[in-house]
This record gives sequence, C-alpha cells and structure tokens, in this order.
Amino acid sequence: MSVSHTTAPAGTEQPRPPAQQRRNRGPAGDRIFTVVAQIILGIWSLLVILPLVWTVFSSFKSTKGILSSPFALPEEWNFDNFVRAWSQAGIGRFFGNTVLVVGCALILVMLLGAMCAYVLSRYTFPGRRIIYYALIAGLTFPLFLAVVPLFFIMESMHIRGTYFGLIMAYVGFALPFTVFFLYAFFRQLPEEIAEAAAIDGAGDFRTFFQVMLPMSGPGMASVTIFNFLGLWNQFLLPIVLNTDSDKFVLAQGLVNLQAQQGYRSDWAAMFASVTITILPVLIVYMIFQRQLSGGIGPSTNK
Repeated sequence: MSVSHTTAPAGTEQPRPPAQQRRNRGPAGDRIFTVVAQIILGIWSLLVILPLVWTVFSSFKSTKGILSSPFALPEEWNFDNFVRAWSQAGIGRFFGNTVLVVGCALILVMLLGAMCAYVLSRYTFPGRRIIYYALIAGLTFPLFLAVVPLFFIMESMHIRGTYFGLIMAYVGFALPFTVFFLYAFFRQLPEEIAEAAAIDGAGDFRTFFQVMLPMSGPGMASVTIFNFLGLWNQFLLPIVLNTDSDKFVLAQGLVNLQAQQGYRSDWAAMFASVTITILPVLIVYMIFQRQLSGGIGPSTNK
C-alpha cells in the first residue's frame, strides 16, 4: 500500500495549527490581562489605604484642624489625643474587655474546632456526615436572624450581659468556619503516622495533641488569624447581647462615646480611638501574613 505525500507549492505558507496560533497570541493577551488586573488592584488598594491613612493622620490633629482642613496634614502632631482617648474616653477599658473576650473565645474555638474537625475527618461513626453538614449549614445562616433567639436563650440562662455569655456567642459564631477550614487539613494528613503512633502506645488524645495537631500548623495559623480578625471586628453580637457598660468591647465603646458626646464630639479623640482599634489587627496581620499565605497555599498538600 502506497502513501501519498502532498507537498505545498513553493512560496505558499501552510496554515498554522490552532495551538500554535494561541501560543503566538498568548504574550499580548497576558500583557493586557496583567495591565488591567494591576489597574483594578491599584484602584482597590487606594480605596482601602486612603481612608486608613486619612484616619491615622486625623488622629494627630486637633478637632479644629479636622473640621477646618480635613484633608491637610497635621500642623502639630498631638499625641495627647491618644492619652485622652485611652483615659478620659474609656478606650483603655474597652480595649481590655475586647482582649479578654476575643482571647478566651479564640482559645476555645481553636481547641474545640480542631478536635471536632479531627474526629469528623479521621473517624467513622454513625451520624458523622450529618454532624459535619449541620455545622457547615451554620455558615449559610445569616447572623442577624440568630441574634433574637440567641438573646432570649441567653436571657433565660441569665448569662446575657456577662463575659461568659459573650464569649460563648463568639465561639458559636466562629466554630462552623473553623471546623470547615480544618477538616480538609486533617483529611490530608497521612494515616500511616497515626498508625505508627498507635503502635508506639499513644492513645487518641496523645496522638492528636502530640502528633497530628503539630502537623496541621499552617492550617491552624491561618484559621487563627481569620478568627481573630472576625472576632475583633465583631459588632452585631456585642451590641445585642452585651448591655452592661462596664463590659463594653471596642465597637460598643466607640458607638457609645459618639452617642454621649453628640454634636460636641471630640473628633481628635475619636480618630485616636479608631486608630487604637485598628492597630492590633494591622500588627497581627503583618506578623503572620507569611503563615496566612502559606497555610492556604499549595504547601497544604505536602
């Protein structure tokens, strides 16, 4: 059987395959996409950074300077604004309450969430899937629909307006996301390591705390940061469930301070209070941003 070969006439360019055509158009399309993406990200960064910078600069100005020239740089750097906000406005007390509530809630939610995610991902028992999907359903339930039933439940238990009640509300708010996030990390851990620990005589608790939990360090760091940011900036839960002024957190303290002062607000102290509020979030993110990017990146599959 003979095979015929068709030869194109001299000087005639053969049509390029579609893949080669796409490769030739690729660099130009990539450049356009990169430019557009950078423009969009630049605009978004300005929308986020400029209000933050304006707030920080305003915290060093006097109230007269803020009202007369709000976008000008401070003529004098008044550090007294922070002293006045911390002591006279009561931001120091609100800050301490927030650290107490968020710190205790974060420890509890990470401990309970990690244990729950580990059991659901590594053990097989009746109802395991039902429990997991019930927890995940908590992510889809709007928070503002839960505050009214939660208000009456905590009122009947006599824990509304207490540190304990607010901490429990924070834990319940953050637990579904924590379980959902850590479930995948524990599923990826090698089963052979747990079996080796069991052969060496380690029980379930020792295997979890000494072997499996340290191996999930990137995931734990990432979800800890996410939970810290969400709990620190929480506004609806403390406003509804915490009515004791001595136990106000920062969000409540700022709103209450503005309501008390009315039109005679000390705007310099207000901006200083806002700056004090956002500083811990920025510091925590800058310190742990490497763990955050590493915990949700490809390194989790190692």
